[in-house]
Amino acid sequence: MPLSPRSALMLGASILALSHPALAQEAGEAAPTAASGDQAFILGEIVITASEVAGYFADGAQAAKSSLPTSEASQSISVVTNQQIVDQGAQNLGQALNYTAGINSQPFGIDPRFNNPTMRGFGTDKAQYVNGLRQGRFFGAVDYETYGMQQVEVLRGPTSSLYGSGMPAGVINQVTKRAQSSDFGEAGLSYDSNNGKQVFVDMNRAASDTLSWRLTAIGRDIRPQIDELKNERGYVAGAVRWSPDAATTIDFMASYTRDAPIAPPGIPYGLTELADAKDLRDLYTGHSGWDDSDRRMWNLGLEISHELDSGWTLTQGFRYEKLDWDYTGTYVSTEAVINPDGSFLRGASRQNESSDTISLDTRLSGEVTTGQAIHSLMFGMDVRQYKADESSQNERNLTSFNWLDPDNYGPLPVFTGAPNVGSVKLRQVGLYAQDEITWGNWRASAGLRYDWAKQTGTQYGLPAEFKENEWTGRAGLSYVFDNGLVPYVSYATSFEPQTGLNENEEPLLPTEGKQWEVGMKYQPAGIDGLVSVAVYDLRQTNVNQWAGTSPDGYNLYRQIGEVKSRGVELEATAAIGEAWDVRANFAYNDTKQVGGSNTGQPMWNAPRHTAGVWLDYDFGNGWRTGGGIRYVGSRMDVSNTHELDSFTLVDLGATYARDNFEARLNIANLTDEAYLATCGWFGCYYGEGRTVTATLAYKW
Repeated sequence: MPLSPRSALMLGASILALSHPALAQEAGEAAPTAASGDQAFILGEIVITASEVAGYFADGAQAAKSSLPTSEASQSISVVTNQQIVDQGAQNLGQALNYTAGINSQPFGIDPRFNNPTMRGFGTDKAQYVNGLRQGRFFGAVDYETYGMQQVEVLRGPTSSLYGSGMPAGVINQVTKRAQSSDFGEAGLSYDSNNGKQVFVDMNRAASDTLSWRLTAIGRDIRPQIDELKNERGYVAGAVRWSPDAATTIDFMASYTRDAPIAPPGIPYGLTELADAKDLRDLYTGHSGWDDSDRRMWNLGLEISHELDSGWTLTQGFRYEKLDWDYTGTYVSTEAVINPDGSFLRGASRQNESSDTISLDTRLSGEVTTGQAIHSLMFGMDVRQYKADESSQNERNLTSFNWLDPDNYGPLPVFTGAPNVGSVKLRQVGLYAQDEITWGNWRASAGLRYDWAKQTGTQYGLPAEFKENEWTGRAGLSYVFDNGLVPYVSYATSFEPQTGLNENEEPLLPTEGKQWEVGMKYQPAGIDGLVSVAVYDLRQTNVNQWAGTSPDGYNLYRQIGEVKSRGVELEATAAIGEAWDVRANFAYNDTKQVGGSNTGQPMWNAPRHTAGVWLDYDFGNGWRTGGGIRYVGSRMDVSNTHELDSFTLVDLGATYARDNFEARLNIANLTDEAYLATCGWFGCYYGEGRTVTATLAYKW
């Protein structure tokens, strides 16, 4: 008889109660020095001790929940360290992933509301995690503060065997800064060529050998290329680490963010063929003084781990996330008709939402030896509850805008209908197990998970209910040669519940994903780095196609579709000698939709080719310089009607450190390339032009 969610919760609580009164995690980052800044460290949930990474390469990822180093895992994994984030001047998640293989890092240009990179052709709005726990919001992953992050991790391919429901392309995990065992800190300010400004501080204190705390804060006046879209943001985070005994460590983390992000209203595709791109990327088609946003987000987290007398380790991660957001904005349809006088119609939306998310992940891990094989076993349970109340209005063609007279914003929108008011409640419980086997040079892994997922309520005035119970799994095999070569093969599955009705007005089935991946990794002796190549065949079924409306006005869908994503990814990350750091990547991604009217067409916003290389050199006298070039190939718009041109961007960075002072200069898009980032349902968006940022910091 299947285990009920209530029984699963009781089981997890019992495991905790029987283990130890103080549970904690010894894994953490080693203390950075004043000269090196905040480094990145291996934070694997099973790897108990952490090792410092002084550069771009980290051979472990928290999100993998694995005892194996990245170089031996039968999965494609990337880690962007804090050093790389600082050198490249990244200020959001998309910018941090600019040089990561297989990712279109900023597919929507600068949209300060969300971060939604695409990975292997799929969006990642439902694949973003913080400290190994999924973000709560059901529509778009909100923008977490990158200055508060220690590193960013990417796991490619289906991960439902570890995380339950999710997108088949993989997981993006952001790891927040933790308290450390020594005293250090920095404070500084920066200014950019768009008149953007920021001040920041990050300080750590060790009160004793067993207790330390950390405070991180930043205030930003963010100014993109569209003058009317400034965003004032404040972020403050605190962290405390307590180690009551040698077997126990507790990490407490809390943060508060308040900002006012407004999306660019976009422009019709037809306008991109009439006017100069550099003029259009600065064009504001919204309502100045009417477009408005007020967003507040609280996070409260706890990570505890305890090594039992038996040698097994019990770990637990918890996070409470609360989001309140009031938003009023203007948008433009990609296919809006431009009249001879230069005018076109705009839509408007108003949204108020309040949500609470509770996430809990508990794991018991240890080793068992059978003959010559060593089994690293893990048994886990995670629980997620999401509750949201929302009120929304969205009406098309409310007002007109004339691009030939852009200072005349026109009349303010007046909504004619009543707002849609709804609330949803999601509960998901998952039980999972994993066995990682070491037998001589062989590495094998197998994982299995069973999920209960149930959602009730309405979203945007539409039914949003589902109830799914699903099995998912993963298996992999690799061999570690003495010369550093590691070939591997893996197979994994995933599922994602869907809301809505089919043409018979029955609930939609969940999408299901499956992937085969074959690859090779190479870790040269004497070099701190990794070269990897992965070949994959990823498929998602039960994809929807619109099938009309019901008598009650609900959209109906026909589940006849499949999406195929096949490709090759190459990535190299290494410290060469004592002076060079390099990160290089190339990806080929061939996507195809099967079924319905889209048969044979590629997925939208999925470039077939992406590539990039970043080099950084330390002169040894306080100077560091770096530069990179990145390429994003052509891709289709949302309706598979228009092909968007490829583009190539150049970035530069330089740092000078003397005594306790550090000065940095970063230039993004050096050649001031004007390019279309995407054309979606709500208009076409340009990428940012050349931006020069100067930073001065005092470190101790």
